[in-house]
Amino acid sequence: QVQLVESGGGLVQPGGSLRLSCAASGFTFSSYAMRWYRQTPGKERELVAGISTAGRITNYADFVKGRFTISRDNGKNTVYLQMNSLKSEDTAVYYCMARGPYDYWGQGTQVTVSS
Repeated sequence: QVQLVESGGGLVQPGGSLRLSCAASGFTFSSYAMRWYRQTPGKERELVAGISTAGRITNYADFVKGRFTISRDNGKNTVYLQMNSLKSEDTAVYYCMARGPYDYWGQGTQVTVSS
């Protein structure tokens, strides 16, 4: 049974940091590129960051470049999103996604940036 379980979301003040985790099970994690997306009510889900299977290649949306870092630990079947210098506009539900022969999605974790 495939599972992607996000954690680490919460309420943080502007300028603060959070680290999201996504624990994977039920498939060969190291064979899948991983992505983080986010979505706010009434808007399309948007790509935040991606990382290749071995973690050598990463890419970021312009709106998070220099603030967010995606990483993965294939030994732990986990992908991370370190989010620094958070802004109110980063408030969203964040989803991890495994991209491979099949695409798998997590259930999402809420991130709220507010004073």
